[in-house]
Amino acid sequence: MVQITKDTIIGDILDIAPQTAPVFMAIGMHCLGCPASRGETVEQACMVHGVSVDSLLEQVNGVLAAAQ
Repeated sequence: MVQITKDTIIGDILDIAPQTAPVFMAIGMHCLGCPASRGETVEQACMVHGVSVDSLLEQVNGVLAAAQ
């Protein structure tokens, strides 16, 4: 199973697990295809959107685990 960390690039997550998009949309990251999200880490996205990185990682990894 793929494990997403705070250093994982958002674009990479969306490439391997597009089903995680709603999690990012829920934190206000509505422009998932924009250049910033394609090169931004999970930690950077959380800082910009004022979200706990641990909380987001739990949600994203939960979606991935459910898909297995």
